[in-house]
Amino acid sequence: MPENKSRPPQPWENGWVPDTSRAPGTRRLYLAGTLAVATIIACVTAIAWTDRGPEDLSQPAPAGTATQPGLLSFGTPAPPEVTPPKGKSGLTTDEATTSAPHQQGSASPSPAAHPTTKSPSRHPSSSADPKPAATWRSVSSVNYPDRYWHMSGGYVKLDPVGGSESREDSTFKLVKGLADSSCYSFATADGQYLRHRSFVLVANRNDGSAMFRQDATFCPRQSSVPGAIMLESVNYPGRFLRHQNFQLRLDPYQYDDLYRQDSAFRLVAGLA
Repeated sequence: MPENKSRPPQPWENGWVPDTSRAPGTRRLYLAGTLAVATIIACVTAIAWTDRGPEDLSQPAPAGTATQPGLLSFGTPAPPEVTPPKGKSGLTTDEATTSAPHQQGSASPSPAAHPTTKSPSRHPSSSADPKPAATWRSVSSVNYPDRYWHMSGGYVKLDPVGGSESREDSTFKLVKGLADSSCYSFATADGQYLRHRSFVLVANRNDGSAMFRQDATFCPRQSSVPGAIMLESVNYPGRFLRHQNFQLRLDPYQYDDLYRQDSAFRLVAGLA
């Protein structure tokens, strides 16, 4: 008896019939055609890009860029302009803003850009002593009301009023302070000024120096005595004119009644 061998089912046994309407290998041909078309398009694109290269290279590249054939590049932006600050040492000053820059062929700067003003001389030399337009005053003491500032041997003392000569030596011109116009200076009839020297009040001619102007300037301050003032030195703040042994001198302020009385004075009408 013959052996039963297994074999694959034949088409006619399970009802499957081969499709004879399409030629064998059609899908492969379709894929191959699509690939060929894509390759042709890529080649045409590459040829066209290569042909444009020389035209693009013939055009000047923008400033600050470096281009190479076939490469895309982006231009570097130009750095912002930096304006140096005005004035000297980088600082803005009024002088720098008002003065015009020098230009070639231009005239010298106008004097209006840097005005030169001459202040009137308030401190003439000793050869031409001033005659200030001021009021004549005498200075009386508070605790010695019958005594006044009096010139004696070049010093200022506190003396009683005598004859006409004594009255003239006890009368002074009250003028604006030589070092500070809000303060006082005292001028004598012969053109000298009262100033402190070694903290003693004397009369000297104006030598035009800054030290003299300060030594001869005294600022009025309120006194504890009604109607009286104290006279403070400009260049020695805290020191006031006071009489001691009837000598006028410049002493530091002291918190006692005697000092307050000795440093309190009244400006009265001139005795001469």
